[in-house]
Amino acid sequence: MKKAFSILLFVVLVSIHVKAQDQLIAYFESDFILSKMPEYNGIEQRLTLLSESWQAEIASLENEIQQLEQDFNAKEILYTDEIRAQKRTEIKAKINAKDAYIAQKFGPEGEFFSRQKELLEPIQRQVFAAVRAVAQRRGIDFVFDRSGDIYMVYARGEWNLNEDILLELGIEIDN
Repeated sequence: MKKAFSILLFVVLVSIHVKAQDQLIAYFESDFILSKMPEYNGIEQRLTLLSESWQAEIASLENEIQQLEQDFNAKEILYTDEIRAQKRTEIKAKINAKDAYIAQKFGPEGEFFSRQKELLEPIQRQVFAAVRAVAQRRGIDFVFDRSGDIYMVYARGEWNLNEDILLELGIEIDN
């Protein structure tokens, strides 16, 4: 029984090994591809301008809060308990307004990320369609994006699809 199980296990492992050798795996770097796309650079500029205007508003709110706190600290001795509490409430409300503004603009559901998604989604679809076309044309079974969380210790250059994807997108590259 043990001998039969060992033979079966050996056959399964050998067949898995042989099957794995038939797989073609390649990679590309989406950051590199996007950096070569003129549309992407325009989107990056638009998002930067949008972000900078919101950052300026946040800085203005922070300055107001700082001014209120300085004014409160300078005059605290002169205030009655009621006015002190009122001033503290005013400062806390301003801090809460600033935090709400930051969440509205830069939070996970904020305007920046929704605008970024809206602008980048068509380009990402275009890139992924090009990746799919190149992979199908070259008979590749798996394609990884090396720009993200996937970490490759080594990859042979012949499996780098960056140039093929750029050509598929109609972007000339200089060597």
